[in-house]
Amino acid sequence: MTDAALTPTPNDCDLPRIRARFATFNEAIDYAARSLKGLNFHDMRGELARVYPYAEMREDALVMARRLIAAGIGKEDRVALIAETGPDFAALFCACVYAGAWPVPLPLPTTFGGKDNYIDQLAIQLMSSDPKVLIYPEEIAEMASAAAARQGCSAISWQDFAKAPAPECELPEASPDDICYLQYSSGSTRFPTGVAVTHRALLHNLYGHAVSMNLGTNDRCISWLPWYHDMGLVGCFLSLIANQFSADYLKPDAFARRPLAWLDMITRNPGNSISYSPTFGYDICARRISSQSHVAERFDLSRWRVAGNGADMIRPDVMQNFVNAFAPAGFRASSFTPSYGLAEAVLAVTVMPPGEGIRVELVEEERLSGAPRDLSRPARYRAIVNCGKPLPDMEVAIRGEDGAARGDHQIGKVWCRGPSVMHSYFRNEEATNDCLVPDNDGNFWLDTGDMGYTAKGYLFIVGRAKDMIIINGKNHWPQDIEWAVEQLPGFNHGDIAAFAIEMENGEEAPAVLVHCKVSDPEERVKLRDQIADKVRSVTGMSCIVELVPPRTLPRTSSGKLSRAKAKKLYLAGEIVPIQLAA
Repeated sequence: MTDAALTPTPNDCDLPRIRARFATFNEAIDYAARSLKGLNFHDMRGELARVYPYAEMREDALVMARRLIAAGIGKEDRVALIAETGPDFAALFCACVYAGAWPVPLPLPTTFGGKDNYIDQLAIQLMSSDPKVLIYPEEIAEMASAAAARQGCSAISWQDFAKAPAPECELPEASPDDICYLQYSSGSTRFPTGVAVTHRALLHNLYGHAVSMNLGTNDRCISWLPWYHDMGLVGCFLSLIANQFSADYLKPDAFARRPLAWLDMITRNPGNSISYSPTFGYDICARRISSQSHVAERFDLSRWRVAGNGADMIRPDVMQNFVNAFAPAGFRASSFTPSYGLAEAVLAVTVMPPGEGIRVELVEEERLSGAPRDLSRPARYRAIVNCGKPLPDMEVAIRGEDGAARGDHQIGKVWCRGPSVMHSYFRNEEATNDCLVPDNDGNFWLDTGDMGYTAKGYLFIVGRAKDMIIINGKNHWPQDIEWAVEQLPGFNHGDIAAFAIEMENGEEAPAVLVHCKVSDPEERVKLRDQIADKVRSVTGMSCIVELVPPRTLPRTSSGKLSRAKAKKLYLAGEIVPIQLAA
């Protein structure tokens, strides 16, 4: 039960709100600490366990900054932090900023992948970021120490770090063009690239975030998103400091075990709730409630003002299922706020104006792939979600392979430019030059690697260019294959991974790995044939269907399906398909 002495930090107070208009993030922390607001951490059941006002966080951060400096950590040194949702990481991140060091948030172990895989991933990211020290929670000491030893950096638990001396010293001055932190994408495994984010870029994005969503009076953030992913770190932690909001947090593993605790926390918020999730979070909640009654008695979602959606392809069918499940609890479809962004632009590039909800356009699959219309087959359409309008001072353009601009409803690569665009990939000039393209005026455009089109100022995302499957000169999107299989009964979002593989004759063929929950050998054969027929009927392609055991397909640290890793593991023989009877 909640400790009766605990009172959550307020939604509002007398301090005038400043929407991220600071020269550095140091100034943002200082200003937020003048308010009564702060961070509120909840336990596995969603009960309030720790109240952490920004004033207390700042005091802790200043002490920790002195500890870092006393330990020999200087300006521009990297400090790797295992990003567990809690006061320790919050204060340590801010401490690094005060000390002029660059915090590097890194993931916790997940329930999939295993101990050795986590150590491998952590060691590779440590090698890339080259930190002076790794600071970690005590419960993962064995894995963290093993990864640090492999890379050659020192490692210390934050419990032991808290005992280190913190003598008085002068903290360095921060400049808007200094690097504030390094951000690794959730899929950074074999060849990780740390995005170097300046104070100027961060604060520009946080300002645009506040303006685009009209964040203001009585708003409060409720979040379960991990702090090692850009949507959790920037959208649900750093933005709250820079825009002076209180927040309630559920740890990601608590959400995985009891997803409806997220909605319980939104229900308890007397103000307006701002809360984000990738598609799969809404999907899990809709599926979990489908067998329960009394939705309206348990939940009150009428004050959920902004239900943000991003981080992966937005599924309108899943969003509709969520509306169907929770409309009796007052949830409004117009609260959905689709967005598009990436760590290379700090976070958000476009955001749907609040209240407009999810809007889709039906686009012929042939046009998505760039292929001529096949008149021998009936037209098939995919619903493409409107991801909103660019943030203030952010420009979005659609370019062809030759770099030429494309008009409305013409599909091409999504480019963007503006003050939020990253400084560089850390110590990776080649990767930086690949995606930051100078124009004739000396400004840099970010080639996002995503495909999409614009219409009347709105951006529509089609998919990732690198995921496209090209068979006999025709382009196919993997999600079209995956969605085809999901139409069959018994399959959930994330149960299917589609990609191209090279055959013995040198030609490429589409392959699809599918989680199989069927045990009867004859039924498995029928299922494989049913999947192949469904893919053929939807895409016109014959594909290789491999049934694999449940929970086999790899995910990124933020929970998204990793097609690239699935293909790599399959080709390496590490994903072993279920053998079917002849």
